[in-house]
Amino acid sequence: MKDFFEGIASLFEDVLFIPFDLLRDLELESWFLANFVNWIFVLVVFVAFFFWMKQLKKFNDNNEEDRDPTAHSFLG
Repeated sequence: MKDFFEGIASLFEDVLFIPFDLLRDLELESWFLANFVNWIFVLVVFVAFFFWMKQLKKFNDNNEEDRDPTAHSFLG
């Protein structure tokens, strides 16, 4: 049983954490390049947020949402 858990630990330490180790080494060389990955994630979140808001506005403009007070308990 101990070998099983050591195998899981080895999998994470030797294989699955490789991208994080590369980012850690990259940060020592170029802080801006290492944080570029974070800015990509922020950009993706902003695009998704604005898309979601656009879709909500479209449904709101078409009156497709059930706004009857009995539709949801928190509206009453």
